Amino acid sequence: MCPIQDNNKCCSGPITKIINARLLKNHEIVEGSYLWFQNGKIIDPQSLFFDHLRDADEIIDAKGLLVVPGFIDTQINGAYGIDFADYEGSDEKIQADINKVAKGLLQYGCTSFCPTVVSSEPAVYKKVLPHLNARKGSATGGAEILGAHIEGPFISVEKKGAHKQSVFRTAENGIQDFDEAYGEELKKGNKAVSIMTLAPELNGVNDTIPDIVARGIKVALGHTSCRIAEAEQAVVKGATSITHLFNAMQAFHHRDPGLIGVLGAADLPIPESPKGHPEPSDTSPCRTKPDPRPFYGIICDGVHVHPNSVRMAYYSHPTGAVLVTDALSAMGLPAGTYSLGGRDVAVDHNGAAYVKGTSTLAGSTITIDECIRNFQKFTNCTVVEAVEAATLHPAELLGISDRKGTLNVGGDADFVFLDDFTGELKVDRVYVAGEQVKLN
Repeated sequence: MCPIQDNNKCCSGPITKIINARLLKNHEIVEGSYLWFQNGKIIDPQSLFFDHLRDADEIIDAKGLLVVPGFIDTQINGAYGIDFADYEGSDEKIQADINKVAKGLLQYGCTSFCPTVVSSEPAVYKKVLPHLNARKGSATGGAEILGAHIEGPFISVEKKGAHKQSVFRTAENGIQDFDEAYGEELKKGNKAVSIMTLAPELNGVNDTIPDIVARGIKVALGHTSCRIAEAEQAVVKGATSITHLFNAMQAFHHRDPGLIGVLGAADLPIPESPKGHPEPSDTSPCRTKPDPRPFYGIICDGVHVHPNSVRMAYYSHPTGAVLVTDALSAMGLPAGTYSLGGRDVAVDHNGAAYVKGTSTLAGSTITIDECIRNFQKFTNCTVVEAVEAATLHPAELLGISDRKGTLNVGGDADFVFLDDFTGELKVDRVYVAGEQVKLN
């Protein structure tokens, strides 16, 4: 059978083989193996040899570098002076701004992302969401967009963070209230919106989770004051992720651990299918079946979450960790004043971002490759575990691990060459859909 399911393409497209690489495959680093790709897909060379009598047209010598899947960022508000919630420009300007960020992210090994829009008025969603629909990536066009992450406005006033309280909503009318808030794009499901962050304790929200999930959208719990019972009920109803763990949620308490306590849950229903759920680990309720606990996004910039807290979360639920930047428009730029959802944010010389004039954190300025380095440093986990928290785990969260997050046959040829000879992982080369990116 043709390795890319299309005999015409298989016979005509050039075939590339990567040699002398250490490949991250099946939770381990493999040496003495090759990576083959063609027409933007990773392929099985055996079919080429036996069915088509073909060999590689091009050989790339990795010279001992580590080759891993392209990084995925499921929560990023903007970069390079651009905020994805900015809707005041023309459609052409909005699209050009998104393209600029998508191209810039490739420099850090980020080959796919979920552009994130913080709590906004309906007019904002109507204007910007059509530009954030899922689209393929390329070496010249930028990282792939996996659909938007809409963070709010169905969130808690008590845990609003940097969000604008005046636009917050509740859902007494169920899915109708969500459709009114986000507009027609929400009805397109995960073609437009991949993740929605909400607070389950708000009126009508928990009962609406199954309707949101039915549209193919992943529900994340965040910016919430929910108690443990409300959090577990939301997971039972279909929530599969936590947004920036430890931030904008009830602090852990031994009698009612709140949302954070879900990481210790032992009696949640075991998922019938592994799709969209963490793989089992030594801490899972059942070590041979999918983990019913949600994934959790975590910002490893050393500002949002203390390294000890990162370590505790990782030890509690290692296969649920999803590294996110939560970067705002200041990413890639010097200290100064920037925008997040229409609010001024001050960024200091250490890269920490706060709502101007307050001590309220407002996103980060970190990049995804730095998150990986910090995660490994904070937790003392292996290179494999650190990289999988930015590749495999976010792909599993989104239900797209058949094409993203691994170097398996049939997956997209998005990968990163990492130089780890100094002990730290550094991006050396980046490929998107089999095309090499020109790095700065």
